[in-house]
Parts: sequence; C-alpha cells; structure tokens
Amino acid sequence: MKAERQVATFIDEARIVEVLEAGKRYSPSAVRDVVSKSLELKGLDLEELAALLWVDDPELEHEIYNAARKIKEHIYGKRLVLFAPLYVCNYCVNNCRYCGYRAGNRFPRRRLTMEEISQEVKVILDMGHKRIALEAGEDPVHCPIDYIVDAMKQIYATTSGNACIRRINVNIAATTVDEYKMLKDAGIGTYVLFQETYHRDTYKRMHSGPKADYDWHATAMDRAFAAGIDDVGLGVLYGLCDWRFETVALLMHAQYLDKTYGVGPHTISFPRLRAACGISLDNFPHLVGDDEFKRIVASLRLAVPYTGMILSTREEPVSREEVIALGISQISAGSMVGVGEYSEGKAREDHSDTPQFEVGDHRSLDEIIRDLLPDGYIPSFCTACYRTGRTGESFMDLAKNAHIHEMCQPNALLTFQEYLCDYASPDTMERALPAIEKALMEIDNEALRNECVRRLERIRAGERDLYF
Repeated sequence: MKAERQVATFIDEARIVEVLEAGKRYSPSAVRDVVSKSLELKGLDLEELAALLWVDDPELEHEIYNAARKIKEHIYGKRLVLFAPLYVCNYCVNNCRYCGYRAGNRFPRRRLTMEEISQEVKVILDMGHKRIALEAGEDPVHCPIDYIVDAMKQIYATTSGNACIRRINVNIAATTVDEYKMLKDAGIGTYVLFQETYHRDTYKRMHSGPKADYDWHATAMDRAFAAGIDDVGLGVLYGLCDWRFETVALLMHAQYLDKTYGVGPHTISFPRLRAACGISLDNFPHLVGDDEFKRIVASLRLAVPYTGMILSTREEPVSREEVIALGISQISAGSMVGVGEYSEGKAREDHSDTPQFEVGDHRSLDEIIRDLLPDGYIPSFCTACYRTGRTGESFMDLAKNAHIHEMCQPNALLTFQEYLCDYASPDTMERALPAIEKALMEIDNEALRNECVRRLERIRAGERDLYF
C-alpha cells in the first residue's frame, strides 16, 4: 500500500504545455488520422488529444463530433443513465473562490437530520430515481465521516411504496484510507472528487482551508483504491483555468490510474463554473463557451472511450441536448442543489437551503425523459453492474472491449419499464412504447432479446428489480 501522503507527480505541467504545443502543429490529415485511430476504441495519447482541442476547421470539427457519437453508441448504446444529487450538509471550512458554500458566505448553515434525509429520499424516489449522488461540504465537526456513513445507511433503508435507492455515489472531500474503508463498508457505488483545477498556481489562488492542499486532493483516488473502492470519478470545474490545459491534465490523471491500478476512472464529469451566492462570474477570465464545451466532451469521448461521462443540471436544456449527443452517458435530472430543497419544495425563509450553484435545467425528471425519447435515447435507472460485481477491473474489461452495451441495453429497458409502470405521465408513456420496441430490436442476441421481452412482461405484471 502506498503511503497516505504523496506528491501528485503524475500531473506534469511542463509535459502538458509541451503536448499542447505539439498538438497545435497537427495538419488536417494528421487530425483525421487521430479521429480514425479513436474509432478503434483503444483511446488516444496526450498529444493526440491536444491536437483535437486546437481544431478550428468546421469540417474537421464535424468529423470529431461524428466519431464521438459512434464511440458512445458502440460502447454504451443509446441508453442514458439518470440520477439525482442529494445535498445533506452545507457547513464548510473551506473558502473556495468559486463555491456558494464557501466559509466566507454568511448564511445560516444546515445539516439534515436522519429523518429529514428520509423525507428527501422519499421525494427523490417518488420522482422515479434509483440512484443518488450524495453531496456535502467539508467540515470535520458538523459533517464528519460518521455522519456521511449514517446518511448512506439511512438512504439505503428508506423506501416509498415498493421503491428504494439502489446505488449511492459519494462526492465528499478528500480523506484518509481508513475513512474511505468506511464508505466502502457502507456500500458506496462510485467515489467522486473533482480536482477543480489541475494547474497548481491556479489551485493555490482558488483555495484556502484544508482543500488548499493540492497533493492531498489530487492523490485522493490512490487512497480510495487502497481502501478497496474500485470505481472512482474524476472531473474539473471548467472556467478556473485554460480549458485545453485542464482537459489534457484530466487524461493524464486517467492514464495514471489505469496504468497504476489497472482501472481508469469509472466516470468523468464536466461541470462548468456557474454563478452562486457571493460569486460573480466577472472575476473569472477562463469561462468556457458552448462551442468549446462541446469540443471538450467530444474529444475526451475519443480519448477515453471506456469511461462514463456525466453532465449535470448546471447546463441549460438546449446546451444539454447538444452535448449529450457527443458522448454523455449519465445525467442528473430534476435536481435540487440546496439542503432540504426536495421535500420543502420552496426556498426557506432562513436561506439555509442556499444552493452551491445556480441550476440551468429546471425541468422535472418526467419532462426530461419525455424530451429525450424522440432522439432515440433509452432512459436508464440501472444499477446492475454495481450489484452483480461488475465494477472496477471487471467493468473496465467489458467497457474497453465494447461488450458492456450487451448488458446496458436490456437493463436500461427493464428499469425504464419500471419507471413507466410506476411514475410516467400519459404523454411520456405514449412516446415510450415505440422507443422500447425499437430498442428491443437493437439487441442482437436473440436469446437475450427474448428473455428481455419476458422480463418486461413480468415487470408489467407487477414484479420489480429484474436485471441481467
């Protein structure tokens, strides 16, 4: 086991600058060679990714986007996993310059009780969700690891009708191997932590408090792996530093994890900086525009084809629809990002539900699903891989060999059928029926397709939680 205190030498800033300069010199034909290589589903090296990030020819850009769509659909099919974030505590000892929870913001802080957590979960379940991303600020007094573990137990124990949460992904501050073991024992799905920015000087300017320790933060995944957590999620907050630098650094981190542990990131997230309490975007010169954002997502889909890619409700509906098509495999939906906001349904008078950032997509889960169906997507609430042991290296083997979709498509259909039976509006139901028929015909294995049809009928007859 590696020592807990490490230096993040795997992020080599001089190397990042070097490959960005080299990528800038790629000719159009060389870029096309990179795009062709990506379709082999073996990934790209740092310089090849950098070349994609410099493209300014609309025709070449179109080829990159087409390749991203093909790769995503070849590995994952047209399924799109849906989840809801759950914020349980907004106490925080850090004073990060971009965050609404920063310690310098003066508003009444709040930590949900276990009863309040159950109330929140019941609302999330009644929407139709089966996955939660558990979120909290960093405060060792008000939000210790014991509280997070208790919250996880409470979430898993909460039911509404015949529904329960089947997977909890956790996004909390970098911590120790022993505390990651506690999360593992409590049934964590994926441990998610965004580096925010990989650029050391920018990181130093943006942070104060415990989070200001760049190396402790950047090596958190090493400690998570040491604790036995084999699914981890990376991300940066786009808008803090140059987007090309951050994107190459993300790939550098992903390659390091893959080489060191035989398991790359289970997910990569793409949050863009948004306004928040006490945060003005005028103070950030590196904001990422919509065209640049699409290039980031598409290029990383080519570079890390096996990885799940997540888009949050920070993005507005039109932007989300455009970016989803370029490689996204998971989205949040019907999200509330204030503490206690789901069950209360309105802002509290004491402002203790102050959100961490401004949400861009305010549609309900059912509205989002209804809008996805005409584009051929199959909404998925699947948690089968996590519950059958297809995690870590086992999952990566399937994803890297493009076999994971053989499970994804039928399991997506089964969980979507549950949603239709229990939660869907009539309009969504009407749109869903032809989508399911079409998706069934896309399952190549006849025996698997026939068994999927039988299980769909069992769900319509009242059974639940069937999966392959």
